[in-house]
Amino acid sequence: MRKPEAAWQQWLRSSISIFRKDWHSELRTRYAISALVMFVVTTISIMVFALGSESAPVDVLSGMLWVVIFFAAMSGLSRTFVAEEERGTAMTLQLLTSPSAIYFGKLFFNLVLMIGVNTFTVLLYAIFLNGFIVKTSSIFIITIALGSIGLAASSTIIAAIIAKANTKGTLYPVLSFPILLPLLLTCINATRLATEGAFLNEATGEFQFLVSYIVVVVTASSVLFEYIWKD
Repeated sequence: MRKPEAAWQQWLRSSISIFRKDWHSELRTRYAISALVMFVVTTISIMVFALGSESAPVDVLSGMLWVVIFFAAMSGLSRTFVAEEERGTAMTLQLLTSPSAIYFGKLFFNLVLMIGVNTFTVLLYAIFLNGFIVKTSSIFIITIALGSIGLAASSTIIAAIIAKANTKGTLYPVLSFPILLPLLLTCINATRLATEGAFLNEATGEFQFLVSYIVVVVTASSVLFEYIWKD
């Protein structure tokens, strides 16, 4: 009985160590944070100037919010595994810990990054775009939370796939878009329901799809990551 516990504890410590390593590295370089924040600020500023005094429909604003979130994720999360290849630390990680610990450590790092950036994006969006008013906060909060998890899960495994490619910057959004499209469409629809003041039970279908999407992506990624990482 003790061996499974020891293995589980070792796996958990390894995942936390990977997360802490990436977090400390990000705090030193601020590459992903700077890219994400600058993209969000620039994009929302352009949208504000483009709209001027006019107000866009709520369904358009809901879609624009997730467009900003999607491209912000593409600009900052692509280096999750690319940095390991550039620094030559990928082989060291393969020797020190299991592939699943690496995947979940990277996933947790991307999740924390996405939640922070999405919170920042929503605050700026609500402040500068007057037509964007959330009437059902429960739907909106759940949508942002589930959308952040789904984005982090998909972005992590795609970053692992393109880490060894020559055209990393171009390949990342190309692979990400078809995989993330169902997630984005569902999040847009749930956000629209939140801005229209729908009841919580009216968004049950969207929440069920988002949870199913997350479970499928995380499960498939955890199974396939070992082959992708060691290829």
